[in-house]
Amino acid sequence: MELQAKVRFYLEDIETTFGKATNLTIAGLVLLSSAIFVAATYRLPSAVRVSLDLLDQIILAIFTAEYLLRLWSAEHRLRYFFSLYALIDLVAILPFLFTAIDIRFIRIFRWFRILRLLRYVEGKTIFGYVSREDSAILVRILFTLFSIIFIYSGLIYQVEHSVNPNAFATFLDAVYFAVATMTTVGYGDITPISQPGRLLAVMMILTGIGLIPWQVGDLIKQLVGTSKRSIVATLCANCGFTAHDTDARFCKLCGKPIVKVGDACELPSQQAQEQQAQE
Repeated sequence: MELQAKVRFYLEDIETTFGKATNLTIAGLVLLSSAIFVAATYRLPSAVRVSLDLLDQIILAIFTAEYLLRLWSAEHRLRYFFSLYALIDLVAILPFLFTAIDIRFIRIFRWFRILRLLRYVEGKTIFGYVSREDSAILVRILFTLFSIIFIYSGLIYQVEHSVNPNAFATFLDAVYFAVATMTTVGYGDITPISQPGRLLAVMMILTGIGLIPWQVGDLIKQLVGTSKRSIVATLCANCGFTAHDTDARFCKLCGKPIVKVGDACELPSQQAQEQQAQE
C-alpha cells in the first residue's frame, strides 16, 4: 500500500524535483509522439521512417506502462478507469494494445494522444500556476482550439489521403483545410471527397461551434465580473460622483479628492470647509 501511495504521488506531483521531472517527461513525450505523426505524413527516407516508427513504439510502451501504473496505484480503480483522464490515456495506447491488428479504425486513435496534455493546462501546472480565472479560461480556449485543429486535421488526413492524395498530400494540407473551414473562409480549393472525410468536417465545425463560443462566453463573463469588482462606491466631496476605480484618489469628473462611501459622513461639506477657512 505504501508503494502504491508513492507511485500515485509522484505521477501527480509537480512540486518535488522527481515529480516535476516525471510529468515534464510525459508531456514532452506526448509532444514528441505528435510530431512523429506529423513527420510521417511527409516523404522521408526509409531509414528515417523506420527509426521514427521504432521511437513511436517505444513511446507507446512507456505510455502503456504509465497507464497501468496509474490504474494499479489508484485508490478507487473502477472510478479511475472511467474517469476522463483515464479514458483519454486508454484511447492513446489503443494502437499499442492492438499492434498485431493493423486496422485503420484503431490506428486513427493515435491523433487523440494530444489530449493527454489536458491535465497540464489547468490550475497548478508543471509550467506554472494559473492563478487568475480569466487566464485559466484563456488557456483552455487556446488548448481547445489547438486540439480541435490538430485532432481533426489528423483524422481527415488519415481517411482522405488514400482516396484524395492530391488534395491531402501532407498533414499541413489537412491543417490548412481545417483552419479555412473553422474560420468560415472556405476557399474550396481543398475539400474532402469521401463520406467519412465529409462527416469529420461536419463534426469539426459542430465541435468548434459548441466549445469555443461557450468558453469565450465564460471569459467575457469573467472579465465583466472583474471589471465590476474593480469599481467601488466612493464619494466625491465636490460633485457627489460615486463610481470610481479602487485605487482612485481624485474624482473622474471634477478632480477633487474622494473618500469611501462609508467614510462620507466624516468628510465636511464644501460650505463648512469655506466657513472654516474664513475663520
